[in-house]
This record gives sequence, structure tokens and C-alpha cells, in this order.
Amino acid sequence: MKRLSELTLDNRFARLGDTFSTAVAPLPIAAPRLVVASPAALALLDLEPAAADDPQLVAFCAGQQPWPGAAPRAMVYSGHQFGFYNPQLGDGRGLLLGEAVNAAGERLELHLKGAGKTPYSRMGDGRAVLRSSIREFLASEHLHALGIPSSRALCVIASDTPVWRETEERAATLLRLAPSHVRFGHFELFYYSRQPEALRQLLDHVIAEHFADCLAQPDPYRAFFDRVLERTAALLARWQAYGFCHGVMNTDNMSILGITFDFGPYAFLDDFDPGLVCNHSDDSGRYAFDNQVPIAHWNLSALAQALTPFVDKDTLLDSLKRFLPLFRGSWLELMRRRLGLVTAEAEDRERVQRLLQLMQGSAVDYSRFFRELGDSPAPIALQRLREDFLDLAGFDAWAEDHLARLAREGEPDEAARCARMQAVNPKYILRNYLAQEAIAAAERGDYGPVRELHAVLSRPFDEQPGMERYAERPPEWGKHLEISCSS
Repeated sequence: MKRLSELTLDNRFARLGDTFSTAVAPLPIAAPRLVVASPAALALLDLEPAAADDPQLVAFCAGQQPWPGAAPRAMVYSGHQFGFYNPQLGDGRGLLLGEAVNAAGERLELHLKGAGKTPYSRMGDGRAVLRSSIREFLASEHLHALGIPSSRALCVIASDTPVWRETEERAATLLRLAPSHVRFGHFELFYYSRQPEALRQLLDHVIAEHFADCLAQPDPYRAFFDRVLERTAALLARWQAYGFCHGVMNTDNMSILGITFDFGPYAFLDDFDPGLVCNHSDDSGRYAFDNQVPIAHWNLSALAQALTPFVDKDTLLDSLKRFLPLFRGSWLELMRRRLGLVTAEAEDRERVQRLLQLMQGSAVDYSRFFRELGDSPAPIALQRLREDFLDLAGFDAWAEDHLARLAREGEPDEAARCARMQAVNPKYILRNYLAQEAIAAAERGDYGPVRELHAVLSRPFDEQPGMERYAERPPEWGKHLEISCSS
């Protein structure tokens, strides 16, 4: 393990030149202090847990001291926002500091959010606020613990620097980690601005650094698009299976690595509501939970359009046809596991859809249903869960069919099945009201609740004695919190 002073950074993306990013120094925040840090994210950089208590970490992340070897850059890109093309976006409040290489040879970019104004801040102040920084930190680390690909969050730093949103708040910074921060919108920028050589340079860089296997293919650019499509389909399958709603699936928020990226007004489902719109700014419901899959397909189409200077259009259209089958196959396999099934039957998709319709009609808590289904032998669990449904005849018919389905698997060991289900069905899920309670305490200067919540959510599948309150059903007020893009 390394000490913080031993961590130095490389700058491969910065070396691409000023066409792709702009050199900007972080703007310091006042009276910085550590809110929360992730031991697991520290370990990714080979840093010992004690690095969280090193005053240098706060100084680095507050913009008060440069990281050794860092070359801070604001990346430039464009993108489709709520379906409309915005010709120039970019890092308006974040800076790519550089890239670390860990002992396993993995490269991770360090990105500081809330670092101050850049040429791409438009009318903004370049700052992040404490509430949005805490929300991204919690979600990044929780999604990873759930097995959902995500950018990672190393720490949140609070300050006394005032910023204005709807009211006066305090600035904060968040240090984010990812192998790459390149988005769909990077490629759109150079396509729509008619810069084919810059587009080719970006493609060659991304493929060489992150999709090297594509170089052995007859058409590396098409192979690259296929890999992005496959990863995106797998990501959406996990979002949908675990009830995660991103909230702002603009193309500039879509990672080419197929990881969850750029958290805004996200939410996990409480009661099963496929029409959930978790962003109160999304008046049309474009990014509703049940619209995430078609939007991902739409976003991939936008990326495909940006690649047409180098890949035949019909070839890209053929690739796009693979998205829905890939998503459906991955999603159904995840749902089988959540139901304790290890074999496949042709009628499984219809069985899952019937269950979801029953859950929707009865406002059944999505996460708790699957966890409780695996807490005890199936007949006992189903009898207990029956109380949550309004359509008792419909649920009884589904339960009878499910028991018969389990019997055909021929596994008599109920304990083994329950253990298998508990390993994929979380007891603890990041509900908006839990995040809001932790944020409210942090805004008062009490960081204990956010640290405890992070610790619990880092082990979502485990029984954690004394932490049961985090697994309770949400209060009614907690189901209807409005979350905006404001940060």
C-alpha cells in the first residue's frame, strides 16, 4: 500500500492537446474539511485507509495544493440534452486532474468535481454543492457494491465558500475515479463541428487505451461501437433489474465504458412504479424508469451517427439491432437469479412480467419483495408476501406457478436457494429519504450519519445487526421527494 505522498499522476488525455481539453487550475474552497471517504476507492489507488485522515488529501481535493504530476484539464464535448442537440458543453465545474496506475496495472482517471469556473461553465459558477456531492458519492459506491458498473467516488470535501442555487448553500468538491471520462458527446462534438481528423484521433486514442481487443478486428471502429453497445445493454439490464432510475440520460452523461456516470436526480424504486420520473425538471417524462431502455437505444443511435464518417451506416444499423435482444437476455437472467431460479424456461419472461404487473397494481416495495422472498422457504415467504397485494387471486395464481417452477428445478435444499437469493437481493438500498436525512445532518456539520449510511450501503447484501432501520419501508413523505438537476 502507498502513502498519499507517493501517488503521482500521468496525463495521457492531456497529451492529446488543446482540441480536446483546456488547461485550468482548480479554484480553492475556503475552510475545507473531510465529510466522508471510501476505503474501497482508496484501495483502488493502492492507498492505505489512513490516507483518508491525511490533511494533504483535503488540500488536494480543495484545490489548495496541486497533486504531484497533475495537469488539470477541462474536457470539451457536446451532446443531446432532453433530445435537443447542444453544440458545446464540456466540464463546466469539474477538472480531469490526471491518471493513476495501481499495482494491478489498472489506470484510473481522477476527476475533481466542483473545482471552479472553466471555459465551459457558461453562466455557472463552476461549483458543486454539498447535497449533490453527497448524493453522487453515496450512489457511486452503492451501485458498485450492488454489482452495477459505475464511476467511483473517493471523498467529499465540505467548505465555507458560499454558492447560490435556489437559496444560499455551501460549496463542496468530490473526487471521482473512472478508467475514462469520455462520453458519447465527445464524439458528437467533432462530428457535428466537421472535424474528422480530431474525431479519428479521439477514436484511435479511446480504442488503443480502453478497447485494445478491437484493434485485432477487421474493422476496429465498428468493433468499438459493438463493444460500447454491448456494455450499455448490460448496464441498462442491471439498472432495470435493480430498480435504478438515472434521471438525466443525456448523451453527454453516457459513458463509452458502459458505466453509470454523472449522477443527477437519480432514485431507486420504492413502490414498484415503472412510470417513475425522478427528476422534477423532466416535465415530459423522457427519462422515466420505463423509458430508460428506449432512450439508451436512442443515445446509441446518436453515437452511431457520429461514427458514420468511418463506419458504413448500414453496418451501424445492423449493430443497433442487437441492442434490445442483448438487453432482454441480460435482464431476464438477472431477474431469474433474483427469483432464485438457476435454469431457463421459455415462459420465464411472461412470469416475471406478470409479477411486475401485480406489484405495480398493489404498490409493492420493489427491493423488499425480492429480499423477503429469499428470507425463508418459498411457501412460507409467499404466504407472508401475499399480504402486500391487492389482487389476491392474481398473486395466488402467480405464487402457485412459481412454486411449480421451483419444483421443476429439482433443488430440495431450500437453505441453499435462500442463500443464493440473499447474495443477489440487497437488504439495504439507497432510498432518497435516507440520503436526504444524511445530507440534512451534514449541512448542520454532523458527518456521522452520511458515514454510517455509506458503511451500511457498502455491504448491501449482508445482515448487519443494529442497522435494521436502514432496511425499513420508507415513510410516505420519503417516497415523494423532488430532486432537481440543480447542483
